[in-house]
Amino acid sequence: MLMQHAEPTTGDGAVTRTDVRGYAWVVFALTVGLLLSDYMSRQVLNAVFPLLKASWNLSDTRLGSLSSVVALMVGLLTFPLSVLADRWGRVKSIVLMAAMWSLATLGCALSTTYGEMLLARAFVGIGEAAYGSVGIAVVLSIFPARLRATLTGTFMAGGAFGSVLGMALGGAVAAHHGWRASFGAMAAMGIVLVLIYRLVVTEKRLAPLQPPGTTQSGLGVRMSFSALMKGLFSTKSVVCAYVGSGIHLLVPAAVWAWMPSLLSRSYGMSINRAAITAAVFVLVTGIGMVACGMLADRFGKHARERKWSAAIVFCLMCFVLLSIGFRMPAGPLQLMLLGAGMFFSAGASGPSGAMVANLTPPSIHASAFATLTLANNLLGLAPAAILTGIVADRIGLLGALQLVPIAPLVAAVAFFIGRRNYSGDLNRLDFLRHEATR
Repeated sequence: MLMQHAEPTTGDGAVTRTDVRGYAWVVFALTVGLLLSDYMSRQVLNAVFPLLKASWNLSDTRLGSLSSVVALMVGLLTFPLSVLADRWGRVKSIVLMAAMWSLATLGCALSTTYGEMLLARAFVGIGEAAYGSVGIAVVLSIFPARLRATLTGTFMAGGAFGSVLGMALGGAVAAHHGWRASFGAMAAMGIVLVLIYRLVVTEKRLAPLQPPGTTQSGLGVRMSFSALMKGLFSTKSVVCAYVGSGIHLLVPAAVWAWMPSLLSRSYGMSINRAAITAAVFVLVTGIGMVACGMLADRFGKHARERKWSAAIVFCLMCFVLLSIGFRMPAGPLQLMLLGAGMFFSAGASGPSGAMVANLTPPSIHASAFATLTLANNLLGLAPAAILTGIVADRIGLLGALQLVPIAPLVAAVAFFIGRRNYSGDLNRLDFLRHEATR
């Protein structure tokens, strides 16, 4: 009976470690810091949407494409670049990626046409492509498995907090110095963080923190493509985790991209005020990701299926609150309901990441999280802004946003299917692992 409620050994390379060393938290803080820079560079664009629209006379579709092209590049390149990072070295890959997105953000500041901006934004996406998967793989390799949903939720929440800073600071800088200065400020912060990370974090210093028998930060991992695919897609439940996570993230991506514009159009807010107000919604999303990850870990401590149940509940809460909120008249009550819905909008991220880690071998965790990132981007983050823009050009921005809450309802179905298969999948994977080591 105890075995039925224990955390799985599959993918739990750090399960026997209960201590957490100080340097691990330093690495975690710096890795999250770079994630903040990642999303500051990505989301500063949303704060200056109205200025770009006026300066270059852009349609909502073109504005949306400047946001979606980043997620598209991430979706297309995250898997191959993460596999390369597993083989080349995760720390070196992180430094290279962060340098690229910072320089590309500087390129955005220097753009003079829509085409140049689109190209620069594409390179921002190329630089960011594998960072989420490689960064979380580094973090999970140096912490015990009991903290996985909490760490994953907190790490991914760094994207929300980075978006808050990018939108709030970007809007403030743009209001006083123009939109070019906003991109320049984000680029400068990224470059400084890259230099600090390069000096503090090394493969050699990470090695003592990792469990015995694991490859140092993924360096030197070699396996055939068929074996890799088998490890990544071995069960129905892990596929459901990929799909559910990706679809449910369409909501925060769409709302983060278009909330400043909605506040400007429906509430008559200035550029600076709209950006700061929208940043509050992003902040609420990030807080929700951390809180929901912690709740999922607590509820799933003695019954492993409960993390799936938590993900389902978070999705349903988001669906109900946002469906009502976007149909209410403009005013404080609408903003309160939208804020409550955004609290749960990315709440399934922590449980999803924990399930992927539990259902895949530690040696391919960067590739597994790359697959999760691929699903997150292609199913949710990449299409969200541009699809909302296309629909907004036809029925108005508010009408387009009223359709967005359908996504978490679909995600809840995927998580429900995953929950039904989870116990059987874990038992089968544990049996195969034990057979292979006999």
